[in-house]
Amino acid sequence: MKWAVIATWKMALDGTEKAAEILRMGGTAADAACEGVGMVEDEPSFHSVGYGGRPDKNGRVKLDGGFMDGDTLHFGAVASIEGFRSPVRIARSLIKGDANNFLCAQGAEEYAERNGFEKRDNLTEEAREIYEQEKERIQKLSAYDGHDTVCFLALDENGTLCAATSTSGLFMKENGRIGDTPVPGNGFYADSAVGCAAATGMGEEIMKGALSYAAVMYMSMGYSAMKAAQKAVDDLEKKLIERNGYANPMSLIAMDRNGAWGVGTNVDFPFCIADELHETELMIAKKHDGMTIIEAYENGD
Repeated sequence: MKWAVIATWKMALDGTEKAAEILRMGGTAADAACEGVGMVEDEPSFHSVGYGGRPDKNGRVKLDGGFMDGDTLHFGAVASIEGFRSPVRIARSLIKGDANNFLCAQGAEEYAERNGFEKRDNLTEEAREIYEQEKERIQKLSAYDGHDTVCFLALDENGTLCAATSTSGLFMKENGRIGDTPVPGNGFYADSAVGCAAATGMGEEIMKGALSYAAVMYMSMGYSAMKAAQKAVDDLEKKLIERNGYANPMSLIAMDRNGAWGVGTNVDFPFCIADELHETELMIAKKHDGMTIIEAYENGD
């Protein structure tokens, strides 16, 4: 496959088409992944990413984002950043050099302002109203309340794999809480010699198994992207159930160095795909009798 892209959730459909257009025209995997994520960050009707993201327990929208270049293994990440338009673009800018690649909170905001990144108040009136309506009612935090992290994986014609992620995190999270999304090896990982992966779901669960790195490791051992993704999820879910009696929701997208994609999940999970042979399509993965079943997404799924 010359180029391919896969992304999490129905909300990534337009971004997937944008990423596919970039790749179709010979653009880079980095541009495709980040522009795809950026489209989701800018859409206020999606309440788990960027503009319109759901607030923390103090009513503030704090964002996380990550990016990784599979050629160099360099990554950039920002966490708990407030008042800026696009955490993924800020994260991408941090891949240069061997230090200061992961910035959080005030330090990330100072860096973003110093480097001219666009500012934005991401708390929309709709998100504020949701917060006011729900703040006294919510007892248990849910990763899939209003959907979750947007993740893009892309392969370009040069054979480069990149991963990009963005989220506003758990609705009503504690001030300063950071999940897996900006953490390399957990929320995302890319190695152009092998493959890449990115995760969505309950970040605290995902970080217990370094889920994205696990999938890439399995691909390096000869597993297909599909089998690697499901094995990574199944192994972690089994361990968590053995230790704690339960496992929270988690899903994983993966792509190998040839552009073959895979999905692992323990819940019903919509995702988007496109490549040189296929137009952008919305699919859904369902766990059934220990297997992941992939189907075309139908209204009502």
